[in-house]
Amino acid sequence: MKLTKEDLQLISNTIKVLSMDAVQRANSGHPGMPMGCSDIAAVLWTKILNHNPDDPDWVNRDRFILSAGHGSMLLYSVLYLSGYSLDIEDLKSFRQPGSLTPGHPEYKHTRGVETTTGPLGQGFANGIGMAIAGKIFKEEFSQSSDLIDHYIYALVSDGDIMEGISSEAASIAGHLGLGEIIYIYDSNRISIEGSTNLTFSEDVALRFNSCNWHVQQINGHDHEEIEDAVLKGQKETGKPSIIIARTSIAKGSPNKENSAESHGAPLGEDEVKAVKRNMGWDENKTFYVPERVYEIFDQRKEELHKIYNEWNDLFEKTISGELKDKWNRYFTKPDIRSLRGKIPAFETGSKIATRSAGGKVLEVLYKKLPNLMGGSADLAPSNKTLVKGYRESGKNSIGRNIHFGIREHSMGAIQNGIAYYGGLIPFSATFLVFMDYMRPPMRIAALSGLHTVYVFTHDSFFVGEDGPTHQPVEQIASARAIPELHVIRPADAEETKEAWLAAIDRSNGPTMLVLTRQNLPVLERGKISSPEDLHKGAYIIYDTEKKPDIIILASGSEVHISIEAAKELKQTGIDARVVSFPSWELFDLQSEQYRESVVPPRIPCAVVEAGIKMGWEKYSGKDALFITLERFGASAPGEELAKIFGFTKENIAERVKEYLSKL
Repeated sequence: MKLTKEDLQLISNTIKVLSMDAVQRANSGHPGMPMGCSDIAAVLWTKILNHNPDDPDWVNRDRFILSAGHGSMLLYSVLYLSGYSLDIEDLKSFRQPGSLTPGHPEYKHTRGVETTTGPLGQGFANGIGMAIAGKIFKEEFSQSSDLIDHYIYALVSDGDIMEGISSEAASIAGHLGLGEIIYIYDSNRISIEGSTNLTFSEDVALRFNSCNWHVQQINGHDHEEIEDAVLKGQKETGKPSIIIARTSIAKGSPNKENSAESHGAPLGEDEVKAVKRNMGWDENKTFYVPERVYEIFDQRKEELHKIYNEWNDLFEKTISGELKDKWNRYFTKPDIRSLRGKIPAFETGSKIATRSAGGKVLEVLYKKLPNLMGGSADLAPSNKTLVKGYRESGKNSIGRNIHFGIREHSMGAIQNGIAYYGGLIPFSATFLVFMDYMRPPMRIAALSGLHTVYVFTHDSFFVGEDGPTHQPVEQIASARAIPELHVIRPADAEETKEAWLAAIDRSNGPTMLVLTRQNLPVLERGKISSPEDLHKGAYIIYDTEKKPDIIILASGSEVHISIEAAKELKQTGIDARVVSFPSWELFDLQSEQYRESVVPPRIPCAVVEAGIKMGWEKYSGKDALFITLERFGASAPGEELAKIFGFTKENIAERVKEYLSKL
């Protein structure tokens, strides 16, 4: 399709009008960025991007990430014009209740939105994950080098570039030589507080050159320069590309162009009309799209359908027989019952750290699940997450074992990008105390319903000599506070096996595995329970023959100590039930009848967990006995700290007796 300069300008102006009008109607939003980037969007969406509005999940589509998510009306405008499932009424409902056009793009909420963006820098790093995923697919199904040949595009802002996560992500992307990445940096040099000169004077081109990126600088309003730069980026196969596009925020606004006033507030009715007059448009028409623009996008859609159909023909010729079976395994939910039978049991009474048990489980899962991949933030020997015998990532190399480097923040967001891509189950690993570095992408994963798995080891003060900087206290509670994140803290190796299976089985949201550094005994369960009961969130692991005097709720490494304490109490005539409570979230999914059978109302409870008590009141009652840790840890051997902090069978038993004596 041949497009004239006038055609591209007409499209650019249409994007401006739709964006301005939507923000003005909502009386809320960010009009400046869509207006400043409308020329870039016009070129990308009519001449560059390969996608299919009728099949938004097509594997070989180009991905477009609006990392600068505050400019969401830019994306909604081009999705509407391209023929996705948005209509003009959706644009008019921008930022309104139940709308398909929320203030920032949300994955799974609006067709065509590839990532949930808004927190700056997240989208930038998501694209790195998508490129890694694309490399994996290309290498696994390399019988035809043309089968996976798409690009990862992103529109990033000054704010994205300032955020530290972008430096982490850019560093690893350049190291890995991810040539499929083409980012356009909207360098309008305006942030909310004013000119970026207030805070930002680094040489961005020099920074990205030093990170092994292909760097170009262009006029972001020149359609020919935009297209030429993108095509050059496509030809650079050994480096990711960034195109630094000098733009004017609110381009075309007579009074607010290049002004911070246009960043986060409507232009105002009079200014919107002035923009339209300057463009030669009817100032009294709102949400107006010229017929020529519809014609152009209809023609583009026909071209895209042809590309899509040709790819499907190639797919049918290439992916068949065993390769087709392998492809299907990537997009089929695993059968955890079958997987369970492939994982050896851990011998009752033996001792093994749950981090080590997790590593042994992961070795089996790698053999059975070709789409399971991930790695650690330079802690794999401690996390036990490097699976030998499988290709490792490195300079210009991608493997199922990813070395993320010491980059927890970007690791989580890159992991999200792999999950957004589809077909792969990514995991990441670090020490629990460093969860704070990963919290933003974990929150986005929960919001987006991504199938991600987090392995957090060294889960308590039992870490010992490294001291309070490495001893998590509040991290588990803060993780449980994230909606839709499943937190699982297994009590032994057998529960760890089931925790991994639960994480693999849960495809509509993230799961966090909290594992120990220290050895734990593999617990005896007898006839009253099974490790598979972990999937219920909590279950009775030690019980009495009659109604218990107290119920001890414990998780992780405190379960076996609680069982020993219950046995001590038995000798003094106190009957204690012990409940292994690995996951609040899984327990909440059970029936009320089951929950009350495990923790009956009106029976006193004690909580034993090596962390703060916050949140346990929901299950134990606020008047329960809390044997928790409401302070930072200390530097000493873990066994000594257990005595100091009261996490021994003797202290637990004594505290329970004292508590019951006062009821």
